[in-house]
Amino acid sequence: MNAAERRIKITHLLAQSDGPVSATALAAQCGVSRQIIVGDVALLRAGGLAVLATPRGYILENPAAPVYAERRVVCHHGDDRLRDELYTVVDLGGALIDVTVEHPVYGQICAPLHIFSRFDADAFCKKIQNPGTRPLCDLTGGIHLHTLRAADEATLSRVVQGLKDGGFLLTEER
Repeated sequence: MNAAERRIKITHLLAQSDGPVSATALAAQCGVSRQIIVGDVALLRAGGLAVLATPRGYILENPAAPVYAERRVVCHHGDDRLRDELYTVVDLGGALIDVTVEHPVYGQICAPLHIFSRFDADAFCKKIQNPGTRPLCDLTGGIHLHTLRAADEATLSRVVQGLKDGGFLLTEER
């Protein structure tokens, strides 16, 4: 398989997947190294394919996806409450799409999360327990923004109220 055929296969594998696909899994299916896949994905993006990188792998952005309710909220907590914050959102029917912090040197730093369940939350928390890894909110004393998503406004309001009741919510941006 040449490089062009491999990129077509990567696109097909991502389109057929129900969730994120890791670069390692794509590499195994294509018979190349993980680094080759990372380069291929960069070239696919440069060519206009909307590929999102999440902590669990790559997904295709679907412009035909249903409309969701979204809201950005400002949260604050210590490391000891990170899992509680994530569980609050997913247990009430929401999803954490990303996290953003304001860095004094780099400005706004935003990273995708795509946490939709306790399974996703646990996987994220396990990753940040590795030596040398820290959550972005450590850079800002625990203050960070999340884009939250839910199926409808009522569910999203319930999630925001849950964050408020749990002492996580500082302010709300609409």
